[in-house]
Amino acid sequence: MGVEHSIEQIDPTLPPRVLSGRNLKAVADYISSPSCQKIVFMVGAGISTAAGIPDFRTPQLGLYANLARLSLPYPEAVFDIIFFRENPLPFFTLAQELWPGKYHPTLTHVFMKLLSTHNKLSRVFTQNIDTLELAAGVPREKIIFAHGSFDTQSCIDCHAAFPKSEMEECVLSATVARCHGCGGLVKPDIVFFGEALPEEFFRAQVEVEEADLVIVMGSSLGVYPFAGLPQRAREEVPRVLLNMNKVGEFGSRLEDVVWLGECDDGVRELAEHLGWWEELESEWKRLRGWKEEKEVETKLDDEVLEKEVEKLTSEVEKSLQLVGNYKELVEGNLKEEKRNGATTDLEKESTPQPIELAKEKEPVVEGASRSEL
Repeated sequence: MGVEHSIEQIDPTLPPRVLSGRNLKAVADYISSPSCQKIVFMVGAGISTAAGIPDFRTPQLGLYANLARLSLPYPEAVFDIIFFRENPLPFFTLAQELWPGKYHPTLTHVFMKLLSTHNKLSRVFTQNIDTLELAAGVPREKIIFAHGSFDTQSCIDCHAAFPKSEMEECVLSATVARCHGCGGLVKPDIVFFGEALPEEFFRAQVEVEEADLVIVMGSSLGVYPFAGLPQRAREEVPRVLLNMNKVGEFGSRLEDVVWLGECDDGVRELAEHLGWWEELESEWKRLRGWKEEKEVETKLDDEVLEKEVEKLTSEVEKSLQLVGNYKELVEGNLKEEKRNGATTDLEKESTPQPIELAKEKEPVVEGASRSEL
């Protein structure tokens, strides 16, 4: 959670000096002004939940809450470097669900790309490892992956780089990757517990101090040193929080703006005030275009599968009907022969014998195999 306890809040009746108000319309006006040229974002898992990626700590919904199937000693062990050395397979199993390409950028990711297009973006500090910022088109040189990412991978012993294509094969097949040089374990360059943050994270912090606007989205600001970034902004610089909950020391400065809700909703409102909504929506739809085509293909596959299942069900029901008709025929014959005083072999049998039906070839259903974080 954030560290909002014991933080003295400003008197809300005191007006800000840089912004025209403490709302998103005032923030949009400021972004449009010549005074705002260097915008720095600090983002967490909350910006990716709309893409379908669970965050790490939300009860019942968070990633840690869904790791019971891996039989870990404790949920965080999947990202513990000591545990990884002893048993790397749980990580590779989980990595299948997080591997880039399965999920697609949200409106929030695309909004950051739009700010770059408009030459307003200075830097994005992200806690996320999903690389959706890259997928949205944010330039790589403007992103600081504070906790690493799936973008590169290396040996944990000799630190030699490992081919991304081979890592993808290992991850998607839940196979442990080994270094071609020393035979050591290989993992994506994600910061595990027990590992240091990337040097570029510390080098880039000066950009927070030089920023004209700081925007925090989708983060609990509960993990340091990332959580301390917003405090590095100059006192007179506006800071905006788009989040489900109030976190950190937001509300303690005159230029703080706190907007609570889903990140995509806040971004949509900002884009509308900026006059960028059509541009944002168009770019977001373009990025999702191929996915929508895939969804249509999947729907068609599902329709074929449903028809095959209906056909198979119909055949089973037909077979069962034959059994029922045969039983009625046998019972009818028994009653008729009893009325005639005859004794038959069927009457002497205490247990009816199973009826062997002709086996039809089971249909091969294309796309019947389905797998699903």
